[in-house]
Order: sequence, then C-alpha cells, then structure tokens
Amino acid sequence: MSDRQFLNFIGGAWVEGSGGDPIPSLNPADARQIHGYATNSGADDVAAAVAAAEEALASWRATPAPVRGRICRDAARLLEERAEEYGRILTLEEGKLFAEAAGEVQKGATLVEWFSGEARRMNGETVPSEIPNTFAYTTRVPVGVVGLITPWNFPLAIPAWKIAPALVAGNTVVIKGAEQTPWTTECVIRAFVEAGVPAGVLNLVQGGPTAGKAVVEHPAIEAISFTGSTEVGHAIYARGAALGKRVQCELGGKNPLILLADGDVDMAVAAAAKGGFGSTGQRCTATSRAIVERSVLEEFVEKLAAAAAAVVPGDGMRPEVTMGPSVDADQHGKVLEYLQVGRDEGVEVVCGGSRATGEGLDHGYFTQPTVFLANRDHRVAREEIFGPVISVVAVDSFDEAIDVANAVEYGLTSSLYTRDVNKVFQYADRVETGMLHVNSPTIGGEAQLPFGGMKKTGVGPREMGTQAIDFFTEWKTVYVDYGGGMRGGNLY
Repeated sequence: MSDRQFLNFIGGAWVEGSGGDPIPSLNPADARQIHGYATNSGADDVAAAVAAAEEALASWRATPAPVRGRICRDAARLLEERAEEYGRILTLEEGKLFAEAAGEVQKGATLVEWFSGEARRMNGETVPSEIPNTFAYTTRVPVGVVGLITPWNFPLAIPAWKIAPALVAGNTVVIKGAEQTPWTTECVIRAFVEAGVPAGVLNLVQGGPTAGKAVVEHPAIEAISFTGSTEVGHAIYARGAALGKRVQCELGGKNPLILLADGDVDMAVAAAAKGGFGSTGQRCTATSRAIVERSVLEEFVEKLAAAAAAVVPGDGMRPEVTMGPSVDADQHGKVLEYLQVGRDEGVEVVCGGSRATGEGLDHGYFTQPTVFLANRDHRVAREEIFGPVISVVAVDSFDEAIDVANAVEYGLTSSLYTRDVNKVFQYADRVETGMLHVNSPTIGGEAQLPFGGMKKTGVGPREMGTQAIDFFTEWKTVYVDYGGGMRGGNLY
C-alpha cells in the first residue's frame, strides 16, 4: 500500500479536493496493490478550476499561436523522453502490457507534436466582397474555457489529444480524468506544465461523476469534449445543448472485420486477434465482430481459436504475458456478464468463455480470450462488451456481409480483407463507419486524420486532424471599408 496522493492542479498549484473520501488507485493485475489515493472533487473544486482558467484566458489567447505551439512541442518531447517511465505507470494503473503502454505514451507525444505545428496553420481566408473598397476576411479565435472529460482505456493518449488542440487554439482548460487512472492523468499534466504552460491555463480536477457533472454544468465552460460510454455521452450532449454549449463526444463501437472468400485468411486472423485481444479488448476501435464468408469460415475459426489459446494473460509488466486484465471489478463484471449472456442465448463458445484462472491471476481481473460463433441477432454480436471477446458471424455473400456490418447501432471503424479492388470501393461507399481499413486491422488512427464514427458512436465534430482545431475555435468574419464610408451593396 502506498501513501502517494494524486491531487488537483488548479491555478498552477497542486491542491486537495473537497469531495470527501479519496479514491484508491489499484493495480488491476493484483487488486491488493494500492498505488495511492486520488483526491475527490466536488462542484467547489471545479468552480475554483474554472475561475483560474477564466483569469488566465486573456493572457493566453493573446499569446501568439506559434508560441503556444512551441510549448506544446516541448510537452511532446517530454512525453517522448518519459515513454518508459510513464508507460510503467500506465501499466500499473490501467493494466495493459508495458509495450502497449509505452506505445501509447509515444502515440500521445506524436499527437501533441502534430498539433504543435497546427499553431502555424490556423489560417483564415480572404474573400472578395460585393461591396466596393471593402476588404473581407475570416480569422479564428478561441472558444474560451473548455472542459475535457477523459476515459481510463487510453488515459494518456486521449487527454493529450484533447489538451493539445485546445491549448494551441488559445483556450484555457479544465480537465477531469478517469477516476481509475489518476496517476497517469497527473503525468500528462506534468508534461505540459513543465513545458511551460502558464498557471491557470491548464487545470486538473480528480474525482468521479460528481466532478464530471460539475464540469458539464458550469456556466463559464463554453465547450465540452468527452470520451466514454454511449449512455453518459448522450446525456452530456443533451445537457450541453440545453445549456448552449458546443459538445463533442466519442462513444462506443462494435467494430467488424469482414473476411471475403478471396481474402488472406492468415492476415485476417492475425488482425482479428490483435484487434480483439490487444489491450484486453478495451479499445473503442477493438475488433469485436468477424464477419466471414462461409467458404473460409472453418479455417478462420480454427486459426482464430488457436491464436486465442496462445494468449498468456497476466501482469503486463511480465515479458511473457501477452494480455493484461480488465481495468477494474466493474468492467470485469460486465465482461463476465456478457459471457453468460452468450451462453444463455445458446451461442457456440469456440474457446474461452470464462474468467481466466491460474498462477498469479487470482487477485486480478482476468478473462479468457473468447471466440463465439454467433448469428447477427445475438446480443454478443450487437452490443459493446469492451473485453477480449470476438463474435464470428457467417455470411454467404459480400452484400450480406455489408448488411450485417451495418446492422448495429454503432459505426466507429471497420476492416475488409479481400483481393478484389471492386469490392474495396463498394465497401468504402456502403459501410456505415467513420473510419475503415482495407487489409489491415480495425484499430489505429493518425494525428493528421479525423477520428470518430457514425450513428451512436459519436455526436459532434470529429477529434484529431484539423477538425479538432475547428472544434476548439470560433470564426470571425471581418469587413474593412477602406473607401471612406459605406458605399451600399447587399447588406444583411
């Protein structure tokens, strides 16, 4: 047990919250290990953070954008230098493999570095006016104080990719990280602060739903960017609309990998295993369905089951381990509940289907990698599980595969394995996902490209890419009459 404290960061100082009992940070690979305790925050703490952000706003927005970008660039360098240190912390707190965690830190550094360059590209336009002797142009300005609410599954990369564009655009920030990963969130904040972000510009409140609700409700917060569950995200979007805030939500997924008869089975199996069991299936882009043409179904299922059987669950710091635990007891319980749902529905369990047991696993939240042979109507093939579970659904044609892929309420990402270029472009036209891959896994995204999905997967503008800057800026349209007075024209 550790006496380490994870505090709020408000107005340039690390301070305790006022929300009552502190929240333990546990090792999900061995819940007996407590890393420390996060201070718990309430509405008063959020109000203090917002007040600090308001006070710092005028100076920060007046700071030239390239200067803001250089600070973010330096934060990216710090993250990169600390990939091993922060990766270890991430593994201890969230549970993913150390290699996955260090990769996440590097990903966060890459995202921040890319957004630092956007500081020199926040361009407007000059547009011809219909009024004589009038110069018309557009320019971007920051939204103001923004609230960021981030999840536990990528507790370093997602805060990084929200903070960087918000700061580059000239906003000040109040961020509420996930209660399961306060140590990792603190690491992100320290990198930005040590890079030179001024006091009050970036503020952290630790805690649970009470703090998150206060961020959404505070009248001085102009915009909310949220990543998390569909249910909570839709509630935030509705409340934000009622309060006149702009809201961006990245939510759930039920991502399909489609294998056609002419596709490379071995490539598809490797991609499904990586996408479905990597990060313990706790990715919003995880492969949770495999839609397979019947002529290659038996081969695919047999090889995927072998890949699942080869997975070694355990503590992510151990080099022989190839899959970590669920993040906490609640998430582990949800996964086990869905495994029971599958059995109750009569779904064939090809492999796995239970809690993982064995040496070193008794005190952690471990699940056997599971492959179901389901049909399109089974709940395990339609609902998000967020665990190492893949439901395989057989189809008889490309058209049926697209129909099954689209027959869920989510639309984040998808993948198609085929050698038929005509099918590739038909898939791109017809699949209802915001991101799609051809002959590569459903996972992944790049800083310079928009990230997000369709249907219940997301509401509001996309994250990453230039679209992130769009969300964190307002447009001003400026008319300058240089002719000495209004000369008429079509005025509105």
